[in-house]
Amino acid sequence: MPHHNSSPPVPIDVAIVGGGQSALATAYFLRRAGLEYIVLDDQPSPGGAWLYTWDSLHLFSPAQWSSLPGWLMPATPEQYPSRDHVVRYLAEYERRYGVPILRPVDVTSVSHRDAGLLVSTDRGDWLAKAVVSATGTWSRPYMPDYPGQSSFEGGQLHSAHYRRPDSFRGTDVLIVGGGNSGAQIVAELSQVSNTTWVTLEEPTFLPDDVDGRALFERATERWKARAEGRPDPSPTGGLGDVVMVPPVRAARERGALKSVRPFSHFTLEGVVWKDGSHSHVDTVLWCTGFRPALEHLRSLHVLNDAGRVDVVDGRAVQEQRLWLVGYGEWCGFASATLIGVMRTARAVAAQITKHLKQPTASK
Repeated sequence: MPHHNSSPPVPIDVAIVGGGQSALATAYFLRRAGLEYIVLDDQPSPGGAWLYTWDSLHLFSPAQWSSLPGWLMPATPEQYPSRDHVVRYLAEYERRYGVPILRPVDVTSVSHRDAGLLVSTDRGDWLAKAVVSATGTWSRPYMPDYPGQSSFEGGQLHSAHYRRPDSFRGTDVLIVGGGNSGAQIVAELSQVSNTTWVTLEEPTFLPDDVDGRALFERATERWKARAEGRPDPSPTGGLGDVVMVPPVRAARERGALKSVRPFSHFTLEGVVWKDGSHSHVDTVLWCTGFRPALEHLRSLHVLNDAGRVDVVDGRAVQEQRLWLVGYGEWCGFASATLIGVMRTARAVAAQITKHLKQPTASK
């Protein structure tokens, strides 16, 4: 990558790459520790991945259970806050805490220097004593490979790019993936189109009275048990189980939540099932999740075979000046959720503070 600017890099204590909820939670604790930091966000406006979710998306926890550190998310008239409410909250949170955020800025690479990590961007470079990667997974949607996929002439769309049901009216849609996004999109599309829901196994539906708060409490119990070396109190019931939010409940009442096991291969205009029967398909909507967006770390040579970074308590094993926040369970328990990222962010900020106060920063 050629450098367009010849000015020397700006020295800083901490550079945070990414500007969503994980970055803001980390910023809150760095600010409290009195460190000098900058947040580099490649999005045009506040909100992180919430800017790009489908129009009707709602959280499945009440507002007070979906808050970042320091300031509770304002209550909503609806039981569960909408996507727009979350985006407004994140924008207001930045203003409230005067987060030093630069956007849009594209971080092209993070590389080793003796004095720190060089963060190269399209708007100048920073030399940071510590870097927090908080880019999330949204920009790396994952779609599995099926035989014949390249010859299929219908549309293919990942849930990352799904917005609203209108354009699917009256068409045959195959929705692949058994998590919450799959269930919520089936609930919405089954009202206007002919949907088939494909999941690897029968989806796990939570009891109607279990929402994100109960899931979080259950996950907290598991986290405590693991920390104390006790057996797992509830091996079933993870954050991927389907929460029966009102639209999903309504779909169940209509009989629209039936799912089938995967097809064997694609044809030009549809799919062939394991029993040899054929279905016409206009669009396949992949609700098959995401991978971590870590391209900017490639030059550090810290990516493992799974495309992740080996971390202990969020700190990269091979590069002690690098921390990762908010990519999912491997970065810290529930760290990809609004309420869960707080625990990770606090721990990471404490580690960074300790690291920067060492008389000689060891590599």
